[in-house]
Amino acid sequence: MARGGGIAGRLYRGDVSINFVSRQRLWYAISGLILLISVIALLVRGLNFSIEFKGGSSFTFPATTSTSQNAISRVVTSAGGGDSTVQYASNALIHQWTVQTGTLTSAVTQNVAAALEQAFHITNSNMNIELVGPTWGSQITTKALEALIIFLIVIVIYLSIAFEWRMAVAAFVALMHDILITVGIYALTGFEVSPTSVIGLLTILGYSLYDTVVVFDKVRENTAGLLTTQKSTYSDAANLALNQTLVRSINTSVTALLPVASILFVGAGLLGAGTLKDLALVLFVGMLSGTYSSIFIATPVLADLKERDPRYQDLAAKVSRRLAGGRAGQRATTAASATATSATATSATATSATAGIDVPRPAADDAGDAGPRPGDDIPQDDIASDDIAQDDDGIAVSAAARSRDTTPRQVSRQQRVTGSAPRRPGAKKKRR
Repeated sequence: MARGGGIAGRLYRGDVSINFVSRQRLWYAISGLILLISVIALLVRGLNFSIEFKGGSSFTFPATTSTSQNAISRVVTSAGGGDSTVQYASNALIHQWTVQTGTLTSAVTQNVAAALEQAFHITNSNMNIELVGPTWGSQITTKALEALIIFLIVIVIYLSIAFEWRMAVAAFVALMHDILITVGIYALTGFEVSPTSVIGLLTILGYSLYDTVVVFDKVRENTAGLLTTQKSTYSDAANLALNQTLVRSINTSVTALLPVASILFVGAGLLGAGTLKDLALVLFVGMLSGTYSSIFIATPVLADLKERDPRYQDLAAKVSRRLAGGRAGQRATTAASATATSATATSATATSATAGIDVPRPAADDAGDAGPRPGDDIPQDDIASDDIAQDDDGIAVSAAARSRDTTPRQVSRQQRVTGSAPRRPGAKKKRR
C-alpha cells in the first residue's frame, strides 16, 4: 500500500477517513432492498435455464433473407414442436438461428427439422440437431449445488481456523449476499443460466472471498492488543482498516472488471452468444457484487458481531468517557486562557496609569463623586488621614506608614503635595 501524500496515503494514515462502519444501517437498507427485489424476481419470473438443465431439442441453421423470429416460431409450432425459444447469433464469421424446444420424440424432432428446411430453403447438411435429456440436466444441477455447499463449508472452517468464527460468519453473510444478488439479476433480466454460468458463479465467490480476507487481515492487524491499549473502539479500528485497503480493493476490482467487460461487450458482439458470453456475464455481475459486499457488508457485520462482546462494550464505554473528559479539559483550558488574557490586559492598564499615562476613566455620576486625577493638588487633610493611597510606584501605603518611614521618594511626594519638606526628628516647630 502506498503511503505517500496522495489520497491512498492519506487514507492509510487516517488523515482522511470515510466512516463505513457507523453507517451500516444505510448499507443494510440498500442491500435489503436489492435482495427483496431479487427474491421477488425469483418467485415471479424464475430462472431461464438453458437446455442443458431442463432438457429438450435444439435446432441450429444458417440465417437467410426469408427467416425471422416470428416465422420460425410459427413453423415449429405447426410441426408439433410446441413452444420454442428462438435466438439469433451474428458475428463476423457466422449468422445463424438457434431454436430450443422441450423434450421431443425422435419422430417429432424429424418433423420439425423437415418443416424448417422446407420453409426456409435450408439443406439437410446445414441443419444441426441436438437432443439433451432431462436426466443429464438434473445431474448438472445436483453437482452444482453439492459443489456450492462444500465450498461454503470449507470456507467457514478455514476462516474460523485462520481468523475467528465471527470473521467466518461475516464472510459467509457476504458470500450469500453475492449469490442472491447475482441470481436475482439473472431472474430479473432473463439471462439464460447455463453450466458455464454455474462455473462463473463459483469463480466470483472465490474472488469475493479473496477481497474480504484481505480486509479482515488488516482488521486483525489494527485490532491486535486493542483491549490492552484501549486506544479506540473495535468499530473505529475496523473502519480504519477498511479505509487503508479501500484504494487497493477498488484498483483490484477495476483491473479485473476491464478484461471481463471487454469479453462481455466487445467479444460477445463479435463472436455472438456462447460459452464465452455466459462466463463473462456472470463474472461481471458477481465481481461488482463482491466488491460491494467486501466494503459495505462484510466489515460492518464483523464490527456488529464484535461490539456485542461484553469486553468490547466495556472498551467502547471507556473510550467514550475518555473522549468526553478530553473535550471537557479542552474547554477548561480555553476558558483559563481567556481569563489569563483578560488579567494581562488589566495589568497592562494599571501599569500605564502608574507611569503617568492618562487612562480614560468612566465619568462619575456627579461632580462630588469624581476622585483626584494625576497632577491634581491633594489637600493636606487627605494626606494626614489613614486612607490608603499610592506612592510613586503605585504601591498602596497609608499616611501613618509614610510618617514612620520617610524616604527620599516620599519626601518628594510630600513636597509636591504640601510645598514644604517635613520636620526632622527633634527639630522644634517654628512659630509664626
